[in-house]
Amino acid sequence: MMKRREFLYVSGISLVTPRIVSAGQSEARFDDLCKLVEAKIAEHHIPGVSYGVLKNGTRMVRGFGVTSIEDPQPVTADTVFPIASISKTFTTTAIMRLIDQGKMELKAPVRKYLPDFKVQDENATREVSIWNLVTHTPGWEGQIAGQDRGLDSLNFFVQGMRDFPQISRPGSVWSYNNAGFTLAGRVIEAVTGKNIHEALRELVYTPLGLKRAASLTGEAMTYRFAMPHRQRAQSGQTEVIHNFSLPVDTTAGGIATTVNDLLTYAEFHLGHSAALDQMKTPQMKKNSTDDEIGLGWHLRRLNGVLTAAHGGTLGGHTLHIQLVPERSLAFVILTNHADGWRLIQEVERATLKSYEGIALAANQAIAHRGVSERMDAHAQPLSKQPDLEQYLGTYQRPPVGKVDVRQEGGKLLVVNGNSSNGSSLTFYGRDIAFATSGQAYVGTPYEFVRTTDGRVGWIRINGRVARKDGVAI
Repeated sequence: MMKRREFLYVSGISLVTPRIVSAGQSEARFDDLCKLVEAKIAEHHIPGVSYGVLKNGTRMVRGFGVTSIEDPQPVTADTVFPIASISKTFTTTAIMRLIDQGKMELKAPVRKYLPDFKVQDENATREVSIWNLVTHTPGWEGQIAGQDRGLDSLNFFVQGMRDFPQISRPGSVWSYNNAGFTLAGRVIEAVTGKNIHEALRELVYTPLGLKRAASLTGEAMTYRFAMPHRQRAQSGQTEVIHNFSLPVDTTAGGIATTVNDLLTYAEFHLGHSAALDQMKTPQMKKNSTDDEIGLGWHLRRLNGVLTAAHGGTLGGHTLHIQLVPERSLAFVILTNHADGWRLIQEVERATLKSYEGIALAANQAIAHRGVSERMDAHAQPLSKQPDLEQYLGTYQRPPVGKVDVRQEGGKLLVVNGNSSNGSSLTFYGRDIAFATSGQAYVGTPYEFVRTTDGRVGWIRINGRVARKDGVAI
């Protein structure tokens, strides 16, 4: 049991009640990092940020800027932000609670809990397990959003999965997968007999003492709320996005909460139990990279130190949470702008360097964690680029579309769908590259994944894969 924590045991998982330390007790390095946040807010035109650090049980939190440029209210430690894909860790936490209670099994097939579950491939229908869902390895396209059917939204989504084709065999290729987590939410409903909002409150929010966690727009908006923003295409000015609601794919990205609640949640996950440790244990390598996936958490080693993180991107919000378990460190960065990932990347790396002296190695092959990162911030092009012929071809992402990879001017050009514009790639390691110009932002990560016999079989763009024509599942 770690010092400075009080534990409440619920079904074998330790739930943490943290000691809250006021912002006035923050230390000098936190103040220095807050100055960096302020500088990056100005540089990237971010209206509001909520930033918090938890180190050895001491909590430091600060709000910056405003909730909305049209109706400016100060961002505070209790301002509610949609946390987008960070919700996936809440989903996995709920599942691990149910497993701990003997109501679910991690390696059990989905069909054990949803007998009518079906996708296009019969083998996948039988084989896809809860483990596949929470490790992003079910093998079908993940960027498919649900439709609002009220409390029946998750069930409606799952019924529509019958035509989902496979892109890879379950468990073989890592590919960021929202659809799998939406399905996981429906499993939770079936096991608990409750709608997902009630289930998450009972399994996660209430036991952990989260005060402003919600997954219904009407509830979240009763608190001071950070409105979404983006840069207007024509003028470059920042504007509020007025058409907003929390996604109905609740377990993939539909929760909202505060930096204070997320630090409480983070302290829980810094604790130890069989279930919590398992979530932070590598389950498989993200093919072609050095990163790994845990259960819900994205795992990365920096100077040999394990980090567990998750980002979130939702229109006009960009968010990040990270744990460094062996150093008793956690931090949260919440922004209310679509370009907030630029601030997040710089503040994340500065926080890790300041508190723990850890950083990415040159050309470390990192993978997507739910929020954009620029590979060229730490990676340098290979002095000799690989033979490009092996990567050429058309790659399919049914039902989303296709990706064409061709050679132009001695570089690979990657074109999404029917676009007339593409992105030029530069390799910084074996099968790993980043965009140097074109449609994607400079530094966008691209990875090529090989089949068991060594042929290039998939391209992964910002975490999502497409299968090369002629390659069998």
